[in-house]
Amino acid sequence: MKNNKEDMIRRVNEEDVEFIRLQFTDLHGRLKNMAVTASQLEKAINNGCIFDAAAVEDYGSGSETEMYLYPDLDTFEIFPWRPQQGKVARLFCDVYSIDRTPYAADPRRILKNVIDKATSMGYEFRVGSECEFFLFNTDENAMPTTDTSEKAGYFDCGPIDFGENARRDIVLTLEQMNLVVESSHHEMAPAQHEIDFKYSDALGTADNIQTFKLAVKTIAKRHGLHATFMPKPKTDCNGSGMHLNMSLTRGGKNIFYDKKDELGLSKEAYYFIGGLAKHIKAITAITNPIVNSYKRLSCGDRTIFRVPVAGQDGSRIELRSPDPSANPYLALAVCLSAGLNGIEEKIMPPKGVLTKWTSKNTLPSNLMEALNELGKDKLIRDTLGEPMYRMYTDIKKREWEEYQTQVTEWEKEQYLDRY
Repeated sequence: MKNNKEDMIRRVNEEDVEFIRLQFTDLHGRLKNMAVTASQLEKAINNGCIFDAAAVEDYGSGSETEMYLYPDLDTFEIFPWRPQQGKVARLFCDVYSIDRTPYAADPRRILKNVIDKATSMGYEFRVGSECEFFLFNTDENAMPTTDTSEKAGYFDCGPIDFGENARRDIVLTLEQMNLVVESSHHEMAPAQHEIDFKYSDALGTADNIQTFKLAVKTIAKRHGLHATFMPKPKTDCNGSGMHLNMSLTRGGKNIFYDKKDELGLSKEAYYFIGGLAKHIKAITAITNPIVNSYKRLSCGDRTIFRVPVAGQDGSRIELRSPDPSANPYLALAVCLSAGLNGIEEKIMPPKGVLTKWTSKNTLPSNLMEALNELGKDKLIRDTLGEPMYRMYTDIKKREWEEYQTQVTEWEKEQYLDRY
């Protein structure tokens, strides 16, 4: 649906919207927003709203303290969980510098840049995500814990699945916000869940992931639960992933499909895998961006790449290593960039990439190793752009250094009495 300014103002008036949240995404993938009232909508959609970028942690630079928010009118949605009189809506925004040029380190802009390259090559990038998360109990002060009293496992249902009602409400909320949910179910670990929504264009998928995370956390809180997308919240349970199912189309036709191939894949699909495989270690610094990400990867022994069984329209490549702590705009940008590079250079994937390449024996073992790989990979660095690359690596290296100085409970249990 394409909205113009007149349509937007009409919808706000007709649907009794009082507040509009102008949302953007920071380097970490966290949603930020400023709210305007309906009376200020015209100013907002004419790109007149400025925010103090210097006050947003790890955002902007010393020379860029104020920035503009440019709303994407096609992302207008009303929050179903807010009051139905004086409703609250949202618009995703692109970030522009004070001189009215696109901000180079805006994650949404970085993804758009790679999409533009794909378009120039005649491709549309389609992505579907499989997002996992935990629903834990809260304490008497409504603060999050990692406690759960349920013992449900994969595909279990109520009453053993204590989160079934919350998950149902999350799905209904997402559908009210025009996300097409294909399935939802309990995952392997107690209190772990998965919701899969239908593929979309890359920018739409990244926006949908942000909408999904906000809805999950909001509805979980209404059920007295805490939703977390932390990749590995507990030692003795499975971690949460965010599998990405990717394909390219040209003129509406899925070019990853070839019925003559054993796996139903075209040469372009193999080249795309080859590009991902070539750059996967650097990509991991983006798709697995926190210290905790590597606790999940080191405990898993699943293959990184998978080719799901599907017909022509559904032919796709599944990348299984990303986790839901990733910034979705940056994650999709580096994956698409690597895949296009594979097609351009006709890179065939290494033997065994679909059977023997596992997260445990192929990917960096910790965040610092991943950052070092990112620093050596010119393509992925160029995809991020120098401003984002510098900010990202500086912040993540500080995170690693802080982690290195922490004394853990494991160390105390192992060494306090022994030495």
